[in-house]
Amino acid sequence: MSKLQSFYTRPLGLAVRRLLSHRIRARWQCVNDKTLIGLGFAVPFLGTFIGKVLRVYAMMPAKQGTLVWPKVGATRCVMVEETHLPLHDNSVDRLLLVHCLEYSDTRKKLLREIWRVLSPEGCLMLIVPNQRGVWAMTNATPFGYGRAYSRIELQGLLQNSLFAPISWTWALYFPPVEHQIFLKSTVAFERYGAQVLPGLGGIIIVEARKELAAPKMFALQDSARPLRPLGNLVTG
Repeated sequence: MSKLQSFYTRPLGLAVRRLLSHRIRARWQCVNDKTLIGLGFAVPFLGTFIGKVLRVYAMMPAKQGTLVWPKVGATRCVMVEETHLPLHDNSVDRLLLVHCLEYSDTRKKLLREIWRVLSPEGCLMLIVPNQRGVWAMTNATPFGYGRAYSRIELQGLLQNSLFAPISWTWALYFPPVEHQIFLKSTVAFERYGAQVLPGLGGIIIVEARKELAAPKMFALQDSARPLRPLGNLVTG
């Protein structure tokens, strides 16, 4: 986790944070009455939602550790087992999964658990390294670790987990180097890359809707374990 924290305080990480926060907010605009969960290391992208949604919490897998977030006010960050989230069925409207799936050894169980906690109209936004992108080919950033994905592989994984992809976006077309020339031109790189090199951005951002036709293998019992810091997030 210390490497993730450190990255997002560096100029390159701050540029990534601004760009991805803008992409996320562009997709999730009317969420004032929604419950939003960030799973993985999603803290850099959740601050913009405080006061803009009904509830927002960060959940970090035990193997990542946890941190104090936000720095002011009541804590909204808890450590969890990624395949046993302390949430009731159908209790989450939006779930942001970042710096998580690529590190998971139980990705199918992880997605099954996300399916369980999402509401019938709930949506998952997944951010993962792009197998075809430069960012997955270097360990200079967190996106160079773990398992990178192609669109075909990701689509199959989501559909087999009862999620219907509704939006695909690629981002991070600028090179993953700490140089002011590139950092000052991120917007131009993104615009040019999306037009000329579609599908070759450093990461894939996919939004997927929960499908309701669940087979028996997905009929999970409510394994929610109320966690005190979450307050009224856990509902019956």
